Amino acid sequence: MNIKLLAIGKTDSKTLQSLIGEYEKRLGHYVRYSVEQIPDLKNAAKMSEAQQKVKEGELLLKKLQAGDTLLLLDENGKAYHSVGFSDLLQKKMNAGTKQLVFAIGGPYGFSDAVYSKAQGKVSLSPMTFSHQMVRLFFTEQLYRAFTILNNEPYHHQ
Repeated sequence: MNIKLLAIGKTDSKTLQSLIGEYEKRLGHYVRYSVEQIPDLKNAAKMSEAQQKVKEGELLLKKLQAGDTLLLLDENGKAYHSVGFSDLLQKKMNAGTKQLVFAIGGPYGFSDAVYSKAQGKVSLSPMTFSHQMVRLFFTEQLYRAFTILNNEPYHHQ
């Protein structure tokens, strides 16, 4: 199974880039993982929130391939403990999922078109985090899930 993270905007912080890179490197031992950044919208200040969500949604949906399973990282999604998240990944692998795509939306979330295309929503927390921090938290949790699946000592209960 391949796992891809689609994210609106880029990570400006060198510190966060370094930390994300460390977990991406570690993930390479378990799964083919990639991150695709969708550039921030030009002239976003002249658009309404709804217009921004629609435009970002169009750009995000263009990145999907036929057969992709799309899960949205959304504060209103299902919350998992780390073991439960690893179980979710195992179920996707057992189901023969070829490419599992997680998406981080723009500052106002996802458009209705993206919600209707998604097969589910996952919440990392009921709190709101910067999109840059979400990339780090998600990548670390993905790594943690694979160490759980492989009975490795990274995760402690």
